[in-house]
Amino acid sequence: MLDFKFIKENRDSIKQNIANRNMKVDIDAVIKLIDQRNEQLRTVEALRQKRNENAQKMKAKLSPEERNALIEEGKQIKESIASLEKQLEETLKKLTVEASRIPNMAHPDAPVGKLDTDNLEIKRVGQIPSFSFKPRDHVELGQILDIVDFDTAAKVTGPKFYYLKNEGAFLEIALVHYAMDRVKEKGFTVTITPDIAKEEILEGIGFNPRGEESNIYALEGTGTCLVGTAEITLGGYYADQIIPKERLPIRMAGVSHCFRREAGAAGQFSKGLYRVHQFTKVEMFIYCLPSDSERMHEELLATEETIFQGLSIPYRVVDTCTGDLGAPAYRKFDIEAWMPGRGENGEYGEVTSTSNCTDYQSRRLNIRFKDEKGNPFVHMLNGTAIAVSRAMIAIMENFQNEDGSVRIPARLIPYTGFDVIRPKTPR
Repeated sequence: MLDFKFIKENRDSIKQNIANRNMKVDIDAVIKLIDQRNEQLRTVEALRQKRNENAQKMKAKLSPEERNALIEEGKQIKESIASLEKQLEETLKKLTVEASRIPNMAHPDAPVGKLDTDNLEIKRVGQIPSFSFKPRDHVELGQILDIVDFDTAAKVTGPKFYYLKNEGAFLEIALVHYAMDRVKEKGFTVTITPDIAKEEILEGIGFNPRGEESNIYALEGTGTCLVGTAEITLGGYYADQIIPKERLPIRMAGVSHCFRREAGAAGQFSKGLYRVHQFTKVEMFIYCLPSDSERMHEELLATEETIFQGLSIPYRVVDTCTGDLGAPAYRKFDIEAWMPGRGENGEYGEVTSTSNCTDYQSRRLNIRFKDEKGNPFVHMLNGTAIAVSRAMIAIMENFQNEDGSVRIPARLIPYTGFDVIRPKTPR
């Protein structure tokens, strides 16, 4: 959420930012509510002052008539304050709802655009593999290797779920362990987070827990939801707390299952493991001083690159355009891995993202730090260390052989205990 004073003083730039993000928010309605709240605050404060003056007058020597008049006046003031405080509370609720729809300001260097096709490529790393055969996609490879079962999962649970089997199960555990080791080396405190969070925490992070547009599974009658990412539980860790300045930056990493409705997600680029309702992820999170957040953002991106370079997977880095940022992000970088089985001749597909959300989330969650100037809001950042299902796609498709077998990246072999996954049926 943006500061109310900032909203009033920067109406035009906020309006342009909303347009750049391809969103619709009535900024004028928000400013009207801010003015209404301010006027109600002034009226309540004036009445409180009048109440104090009335109480002071009661201390003087008074006739019975004068005392009774002051008592009656005091009752009227008290009733007026109570009524206005109720109106103020209702106004503030409306204001909070409307103001929370305003997205964070975007970084001045973020490319302006509506779709992911408008993202700006920054660099490419690694050599795209050349095959002497037509490479298979990960769905076919998963069947040949008998490591992923979509059909049974669809029967038992529904579409966009899957079973990992045989070496596939060990590959997931290996990827999680590998990523945990890498983030630990970078100074992150590693946790296994809850897979459920309260709705107010989701809202604070910037997720919509309810409604048709929500990507979240709400748990009926509990006021809680399944998390779509450990960003939610890591971001809520210090809610309503003041962190001593000397403790910053705080680096945390969380292993969690991630649950997403993915309503409307379809098409060839969403098939198989690429867009599913449940997957495992290792997420990085940083709380830091405002002056450090851009540097911390570069650090998160560098860690993501280290992880994928270690897996010898070719990738590119893109600067995400304004329309693809999401409301909380000030700036976001994505890593897109090369996926040979994607499309006709291979395509890049997103495997990680890292966002600098500045103080947008900390204002909503009331997370501050203590320094000589008071208690400013911290800056909060997040980044994917590994999203297992998409990392598995990249490994299977880039390291496949003509017979359908898949080699394991050298750095990952100590974690898997095997160097190749072989077909279970002759090909």
